[in-house]
Amino acid sequence: RQLKAPLAAVARVDADLANQLRRAGSSVPLNIAEGSQRVGRDGLHHFRIAAGSAKEVIACLGVAESWGYLDRGSIAGALKEADSVLAMLWGLTHSPQRASR
Repeated sequence: RQLKAPLAAVARVDADLANQLRRAGSSVPLNIAEGSQRVGRDGLHHFRIAAGSAKEVIACLGVAESWGYLDRGSIAGALKEADSVLAMLWGLTHSPQRASR
């Protein structure tokens, strides 16, 4: 939800970057959902993909800001949410119990 407004703003000026942001943003919850139904390394793999996609979202927002498509204030909520998701995924990928299942 935090990406909706930034994505619309980017789409008006850079369709390719908007597409990349949309795909990365969609990949995060989809891989979390899939990973939650897997066990052991298979689940970890999806959580790691989700983390990579979250980092990609952050990078896309940074590129958009650098090109002047967005200002820092307009992406602050999305960056905070991405940081929270990354913290959760770190816990999931570094949990001894999760790795042993």
